[in-house]
Amino acid sequence: MKLAWETFVRFNAPDYSQEGIDNFRKFIADDMLRKMFVAGHYQLFVAVEEDKYVGMLSLREKKHISLLFVDRNYHRCGVATALLRYVSEYALAEEGVDSLTVNAAPYATGFYHKRGFCDTAPETTTDGIRYYPMELKLNRQ
Repeated sequence: MKLAWETFVRFNAPDYSQEGIDNFRKFIADDMLRKMFVAGHYQLFVAVEEDKYVGMLSLREKKHISLLFVDRNYHRCGVATALLRYVSEYALAEEGVDSLTVNAAPYATGFYHKRGFCDTAPETTTDGIRYYPMELKLNRQ
């Protein structure tokens, strides 16, 4: 969660109110989140380079991207795209889902749009967290 927090502070926090920043911090530090990982409600996929976590993607309930963060030194190097591609293939083949959803932070909307995600609702704010609900249809090949 250190990677998530450091990346959030640098790239996402400027778009959020203090309430949103505080609520995100509580979310990633909450013991309930850890319990949900242990119980299998969240799956964590990571990108590693030489024993260092450089990217992470969390999948909630088989189809919702909850946390996608990449170390700032690895932005625009394909890490997030690789994680998304891997998780898309995994979700389709292993979980049998035909779409992925995400509540994209304002900073990340361009990334998701370029990878085929479509907005499903206008910008929304919940507990100070701004996001754009999106969906990606997965194709069987």
